[in-house]
Amino acid sequence: MIRVILLNLLLISSYYFLSAQDFTKPDCYILVDSVSGDLDKDGIKELVVAYNTQEEVDFESVPRELIIYKTSGKEWTIWKRSKLALYSSRDGGMMGDPYGSMEIEKGILLINQNGGSSWKWGFTDKYRYQNGEFYLIGYTSFGGKLCEYWESVDFNLSTGKINVSKEYENCENGDQSIYKTESESFFEKGLKITLQNRQEKTIKITSPKYNHQIYISAGQ
Repeated sequence: MIRVILLNLLLISSYYFLSAQDFTKPDCYILVDSVSGDLDKDGIKELVVAYNTQEEVDFESVPRELIIYKTSGKEWTIWKRSKLALYSSRDGGMMGDPYGSMEIEKGILLINQNGGSSWKWGFTDKYRYQNGEFYLIGYTSFGGKLCEYWESVDFNLSTGKINVSKEYENCENGDQSIYKTESESFFEKGLKITLQNRQEKTIKITSPKYNHQIYISAGQ
């Protein structure tokens, strides 16, 4: 109940913020969340909005679109948009909606998504505006299951460095304990992923030491 109330308050505050300037959303789109901040270091805040592309019906999963607006006087105009940066509204598995949050920190756009049931997963994408596009410069993720294992990944796409750690758990006799840890660092350079092509194709990286399968993108 508290989560529902907080979500409603968030949507109400987002509505009044958007209404402060002339703002037109695409036909039939439903607001999910919004955040504002300076993304291109011009001293003027941009507006990032996550939408459902249609109204949800029962338990049908609805595709989403991320749209970034620039302000021109008293009007918001569409600057960038992507239908591949956000999972659909029911892609979180048993947890339902995979959307977590959006933030803008020091010009970097962060998008959090998560889901699962007993097996859980989550990741954060970090985008920076450069050379006319929003490029993925950072990717962090976690995944696993209680009493099985937990894996964390930290990928700096700017340097190519990947840190991966996997902790194996044992829950015999009701006691949870880590009995093995596999950690390694290595480099994977040359990946160019943008906001527009984020989940366009499957991107899998295999770690050289422990052969961990790291999925940066699951594909469409």
